[in-house]
Amino acid sequence: MVVPSLSSEYLTLKINESRINATIHESCEWGNTPDGGMNRLTANDDDKRVRDWFIAKTKEYGCSHKIDAIGNIFAIRPGQNNSLPPIAIGSHLDTQPTGGRYDGILGVVCGVEVLKVLHENNITSYAPVAVVNWTNEEGARFPPCMLGSGVWAEQFTTEYGHTRVDLAGISLGDELKRIGYVGSEAASFRTNPILAHFEVHIEQGPILDKEEKPAGVVRGVQSMKWYNLKITGREAHTGSTPMDRRSDALLGAAKMIVEANRIATTRDLADRGARATIAVINSSPQSINTIAGEVQINLDMRSPFDEDVAEMERQCRENFEKVCEEHGLKLTFETIWTSPAVNFNEVMKQCVRSSALELGCNMELTSGAGHDSVYTSKHVPTAMIFVRCRDGVSHNPAEYTRPEDCAAGAQVLLGAYLRYDNYVRQEYTAKVADVAAEKTAVVSQVEVQA
Repeated sequence: MVVPSLSSEYLTLKINESRINATIHESCEWGNTPDGGMNRLTANDDDKRVRDWFIAKTKEYGCSHKIDAIGNIFAIRPGQNNSLPPIAIGSHLDTQPTGGRYDGILGVVCGVEVLKVLHENNITSYAPVAVVNWTNEEGARFPPCMLGSGVWAEQFTTEYGHTRVDLAGISLGDELKRIGYVGSEAASFRTNPILAHFEVHIEQGPILDKEEKPAGVVRGVQSMKWYNLKITGREAHTGSTPMDRRSDALLGAAKMIVEANRIATTRDLADRGARATIAVINSSPQSINTIAGEVQINLDMRSPFDEDVAEMERQCRENFEKVCEEHGLKLTFETIWTSPAVNFNEVMKQCVRSSALELGCNMELTSGAGHDSVYTSKHVPTAMIFVRCRDGVSHNPAEYTRPEDCAAGAQVLLGAYLRYDNYVRQEYTAKVADVAAEKTAVVSQVEVQA
């Protein structure tokens, strides 16, 4: 596969390290917490303020704006051929309730930095470029995650997105309306198309940090499934009920947690990167002297391979039922979210790879977490760039990426984006030439026949 090289003019373009890191911290003025972290949940007042900031900031670099019905913001800088949809650079500005300053935020800020470099060097790209802030990627306030990009990709309806509620029963649609971010554009790739999608994101894992590499190419995103399990037993007095006469739902849940871990750590599955986690447990009636009669747990299963997730699910269903039989329990096992494995576009990955190699970055990884790029990849060429984060920590105030690594990620993005823009130019020019040649051939044939 041959990806167009960059001209000498473009090879000299450099990200401004101090500027991009100042922009990161500027964007974190809203929702920051005393421990250095972030708490900026979707559609709260701080989210409104950072959205206003994003629009004002990107206007400085020649962007107009589209806001769609689910609140996704597209900051679009014109190109030479504005009949084409824009090449998008996207991520998110919402955070976890106890999050850090880099997850998602870095990706948006890298896009803004690319705009700044183009603007200060008076460069007009061939296709337009759009920096995108996707709504509710985290799903921390309004589950599920990646909701804005999912609605745009038509994996969810706009109505479904608007009717998601937080723990207080407030809907996303009402909150977006309250802060002024229900846009007039339909939330759909059909009516608001993009040409391709690049995303920079912290790795959220330790591989780059261990290998001391600032950035890496993301091959794709692993398969993921979430489940809601309800285990029903029988409430009874802890003091007067013999151990062999109990239907203890919490004991059953504990055994299921151990069993899920055992399945995921069997050699064949573990060697292929399988993971199974139960991190949510709600038991009832929450009385110290009453045996739990009902327990709700959530199971998260992941692997680079769809078939491994299917196999883990099969084993969990089979073995959890054995636990229920042993303890006189009933089980409901509901799938609540599925995201099949994703392999990113080869041309886009090659653009990232060529750019990363210029910085001596030759690492390639599979993402263990979901990102907005999962949904964009269903409709347009997509690629991701991972940036090293200290000890692989994320979703935590301790989340940290070195200033030089932030700049390295943005530099890889700049080179990859310019390469793909050049690729689009060559492909479009060739297509136009082919159409012109076909017309000429038809005209010539008509003249001969005449």
